[in-house]
Amino acid sequence: MLILYPVTSHSVYTEINMKKAKYIFVTGGVTSSLGKGIVAASLAKLLQARGFRTTIQKFDPYINVDPGTLNPYEHGECYVTEDGAETDLDLGHYERFLNVPSSQANNVTTGRVYQTVIENERRGDYLGKTVQVIPHITDEIKRRMKILGDSGDFDIVITEIGGTVGDIESLPYVETMRQLLWEEGHENALVVHLTLIPYLSAAGELKTKPTQHSVKQLLELGVQPDILVCRTERPITAEIRRKLALFCNVQPNAVIEAMDLKTIYEAPLAMLKEKLDKVVLNKLKLSTKNEPDLDQWRDFLFKLEHPKSEVNIALVGKYVELPDAYKSINEAFIHAGASNECKVKVTYVHSEMLTIENAAKKLSGFDGVLVAPGFGHRGIEGKLEAIRYVRENNIPFFGICLGMQCAVIEFARNVCGMKGAFSTEMDAETPFPVIDLMDGQKDLTQKGGTMRLGSYECKLEKDSKALKAYGKSLITERHRHRYEFNDKYKKQIEDAGMRITGTNPKTGLAEIVEIPTHPWFVGVQFHPELKSTVATPHPLFVKFVKACLK
Repeated sequence: MLILYPVTSHSVYTEINMKKAKYIFVTGGVTSSLGKGIVAASLAKLLQARGFRTTIQKFDPYINVDPGTLNPYEHGECYVTEDGAETDLDLGHYERFLNVPSSQANNVTTGRVYQTVIENERRGDYLGKTVQVIPHITDEIKRRMKILGDSGDFDIVITEIGGTVGDIESLPYVETMRQLLWEEGHENALVVHLTLIPYLSAAGELKTKPTQHSVKQLLELGVQPDILVCRTERPITAEIRRKLALFCNVQPNAVIEAMDLKTIYEAPLAMLKEKLDKVVLNKLKLSTKNEPDLDQWRDFLFKLEHPKSEVNIALVGKYVELPDAYKSINEAFIHAGASNECKVKVTYVHSEMLTIENAAKKLSGFDGVLVAPGFGHRGIEGKLEAIRYVRENNIPFFGICLGMQCAVIEFARNVCGMKGAFSTEMDAETPFPVIDLMDGQKDLTQKGGTMRLGSYECKLEKDSKALKAYGKSLITERHRHRYEFNDKYKKQIEDAGMRITGTNPKTGLAEIVEIPTHPWFVGVQFHPELKSTVATPHPLFVKFVKACLK
């Protein structure tokens, strides 16, 4: 079947001769944190830039149903999709690279797989069979692996297998991958194995043995990798490529060098230079007349690497020991910085370390302050002190989710005179509950997947900073919260000078607060960082950085 797909806005078309979606699996070996998500996103970007409809999904081996109940110290930030799925932070990389929203189907955990299988068993779906890892667990994994491919919406589905080959948790995924490779055939599915080539300074050479052992582990499980992507600090020589190809049963051109880079956004161009996309297309028997259209990407990188100015922004939060806890915020600052042709230098300030006595000293050198999202009482008073300082000293402020709620609490206490004003999350007996539990949350007992999640509309008020940023009056943004602005105090707070400039048109929920007399004081209940991409930097981050430049 011959299908014509639009590739770019210039009405260029590519002919793709295919019957069904092709599958690419990305596995990791030797050690964790090698960057499977970045490699998967980079390959997807190159294939997308050639005209293929490409998506990426992540399979996580942990038994949590989703990362929604995980402490950020455990697994970094919890990324939220348009349809309200709480997912792994790698989905953020996928969206930032591809500029295409992901969904619930793009992230699956062992917990979700087992939950489904057990529910099926309780209903009697297995007709009295003994429920086993093979075939019942692997069949459910396989079903979920093929949902996106069977939808007809994609030409290529890239599946990242979480963890490291050899982990006991990932064995069912590797077995399912083996089955799918057998069922789909070599022209319709392949494996990219990301591995480490360590450099031993004492010996003065790169060592291939860890990679050989990692591939051997895969072979013992019945899977032969088709492509090796080798993370390395030093360039891989032709001799090392030949050695890896010989001992790992791959072609020499399928040994791909992945050097350490200054920024993850260089990865697609590095993979393009190594011809990873061409190797993949050849193995999958796909052809395209188009070279990758990466002009916009190169323009972004040029601005990123050649800033004309610099701003220093403090990120005030309580998970600052782990930068991945604020991954999307950090990336949104990179996008906004490139848009403003400036370097955004983010400094983490632990909110537990901020007090009324030292807030001025710790924050006086910054051009702007962002108060980050979070849950619970720890570090709250430090966030309130940070907000008081920037409000009184006309320093640009941006509050996200709990950061917005803290802005309301601080304003109620110090401007409206509501002594003891608080959120009922932190103090159920507060005399002024300016932030309160949402009505729909009051009868819930389960924690997982029960927050207000996903995309909701927000109507912006005239003459607001938000409207000027977005350029339109009706927007949609992603949410993840249980507590909201208490409308009982709206008049008192607005009369004192804080304006509600964004509301949900259906429920009246306050989504955005601003102080019009302040140079840039904006708090949002939603998470704008989740929608910022290379192609479309988030307007609120762009305007915040611009305000900091002034």
